[in-house]
Amino acid sequence: MKFPKEFVWGAASSAYQIEGHSTEKGGGVCIWDTFCQTPGNIYNDDNGDVACDAYHRFAEDIRLLKEMGGKAYRFSTSWARLDPNADGHWNEDGIRYYDRVVDECLKQGITPWITLYHWELPQAAQDRGGWQNRRTAEGFGRFAGMMAAHFRGRVKHYFTLNEPQCTVGLGHDACIHAPGVKLDRAGCFGVLVNQLLAHGIAMKTIKALDPEAKVGIASTGRLCYPEFEMPADINAAREATFAVSDNDWEFTHHWYLDPIVLGRFPEAEGTELGRLASQVSPEDMEIIHAVPDFLGYNIYNGHSVRAGANGPEYIVRYPGFPRTAMKWPITPRVLDWGVRFLHERYGLPGYITENGLSCNDRVYLDGKVHDLDRIDFLTRYLQNLCKAVKNGADIRGYFHWALTDNFEWHSGYADRFGLVFVDYPAVKRIPKDSFHWYREVVRTGIVTF
Repeated sequence: MKFPKEFVWGAASSAYQIEGHSTEKGGGVCIWDTFCQTPGNIYNDDNGDVACDAYHRFAEDIRLLKEMGGKAYRFSTSWARLDPNADGHWNEDGIRYYDRVVDECLKQGITPWITLYHWELPQAAQDRGGWQNRRTAEGFGRFAGMMAAHFRGRVKHYFTLNEPQCTVGLGHDACIHAPGVKLDRAGCFGVLVNQLLAHGIAMKTIKALDPEAKVGIASTGRLCYPEFEMPADINAAREATFAVSDNDWEFTHHWYLDPIVLGRFPEAEGTELGRLASQVSPEDMEIIHAVPDFLGYNIYNGHSVRAGANGPEYIVRYPGFPRTAMKWPITPRVLDWGVRFLHERYGLPGYITENGLSCNDRVYLDGKVHDLDRIDFLTRYLQNLCKAVKNGADIRGYFHWALTDNFEWHSGYADRFGLVFVDYPAVKRIPKDSFHWYREVVRTGIVTF
């Protein structure tokens, strides 16, 4: 099978994970700078102070993406670098930095896709309540408006938020992500609502200032696929994907995308979530209901489900089930059926905005990085994505996570997701075998091992 000729192939990154030097030339401290200062929060007490030094080496990374054949680069612009005090007093040096990043993309024939929020909340905003404070959503709208006005004509694709599920669940419940504030269910739901308001305000602001811009949001969450491709199991997998529960709502797509796309929260009568959702005012729902031009899906794994006597049953993974170096399960069929279920529910153009795996990559004696595990993984996943496209899912592009190895949040530098190896002491880049393999996929649209 072959992907459509117009399919967008690219790679992704985020500011805090690659740039380093957060406060250089007037940049501000973000919540991850602060979170990393507490011993034990991050593996090995790593931090993003230098990261991949992309602040100084971004042109090299963009040229590598060009060499790989990539047509699009999804990267984030740090709100803290651009708006250090989260008050609309813009850091002109920060703006000039992203001018150079965007201009380098355009020079190399690569389309920039900007993520406005990949968790780089200014610490100044956190000090005023962060995402528990509605004013943070309003401030984000102001930031989005500045970006749209400044980059009009050069940037035509924006994502408002990346994975609000992680901001809610990992940042305000599990506390393994910044800001590490422990809230109860009502508090976490309040963070969700303010993030949804941020999307709505930002999208409407961008559209007002640049009507030609296309705006989306990048979502993640539970996805299921049928044990066997028979109607009963397919229906069970669909039901499990969009099930409603008080206990596992944070890591779902529908509690975030239903309000944005459909204008309502999932039906949850008789639950605490249903009570909380009913308290959102019609005026706020009108702001939240800002239907994107496209949806981004960050997908790494899923669950196999079958039809049981009492409803969907999750298939228990057998001992020795395939896993990545990060111990995430390898489930290629999620990029077929999970994507189909999302398209059925929302009907909007979609892009896979993150997909990939952590490998135990190293430089071999020949000076190269041989990551056969990654090539095998991507072959399986992309072949399933091609099936989804052939079966009618409107998926228009794929952004591999990540372009380079980087700071992987609470894992620090222990996990490597890149197509390009980073020797961190020397911040040297080495294209991996998967880099050259992906180049052939981009060139031909055909996925072979």
